[in-house]
Amino acid sequence: MQFLNCMPFYWGLVNSGALLDLDLFKDTPDRLSEALVAGELDLGPISLVEYLRHADELVVLPDLAVGSDGPVLSVVLSTQVPLGEIRSVALGSTSRTSVLLARMMLEDRFGVRPRYVTMPPDVPMMLREADAAVTIGDVALRAYYEFEQGGPGDRPEVVDLGAAWRDWTGLPMVFAIWAARRSFAQAHPGLVKEVHSALRGGIELALAEVETVAARASRWEVFDQASLARYFTTLDFRLGERQLAGVAEFARRAAARGEVPPPRDIVFADV
Repeated sequence: MQFLNCMPFYWGLVNSGALLDLDLFKDTPDRLSEALVAGELDLGPISLVEYLRHADELVVLPDLAVGSDGPVLSVVLSTQVPLGEIRSVALGSTSRTSVLLARMMLEDRFGVRPRYVTMPPDVPMMLREADAAVTIGDVALRAYYEFEQGGPGDRPEVVDLGAAWRDWTGLPMVFAIWAARRSFAQAHPGLVKEVHSALRGGIELALAEVETVAARASRWEVFDQASLARYFTTLDFRLGERQLAGVAEFARRAAARGEVPPPRDIVFADV
């Protein structure tokens, strides 16, 4: 994904040498999800919502995800008015799972029924059109840090949706998982195993050297080393028992709204 949240994966793949054996494509989460579902990619990250809609076509790579167990910093609701007074929300066009999460939070937890409009992810522009804006990735991370540095008296207020989900459910939030086309995994089980090993080993390497990763990334990003190191260690790249419980709860709530099919057992790749 073309966001900083995948920088640890890039770092691990490059420094382990695994990148030499892969054809790597970079794009926004929504486009990568569409490409995987369409069969244009063999394996990749897919938003949780799109996985739940196409689970019968995919197998999940174990213990790999992009999520949070509490704050995520880069999936946020920016609002110019108190939560209970929100009447319109601009939804960032690059996200599927996060916009559904925001709608769940606003409607089911806070009891508001706003009007929604989908727009490119530009917070100032979005807030000219609506009371609140939902963004993900680097745009959201910038909004979060600017709000944090400005203090609670500044507007717009920023709500971390990863933290809000855990406050609501007590569970981690998984925004994206890694999956392979089921047909590809059946035809090339050895390759899927190799890629899984490279991704899992790469993320472990990157987190073990997180200060170095953050220092290198800060050379071409607007964020300083300390902010990036905090971000990379705040993200949750696991897909363990607690994370799977979070997936199941999100799937249950999404299915109750008619957004995804009824929950089914996850089929994992044989790695």
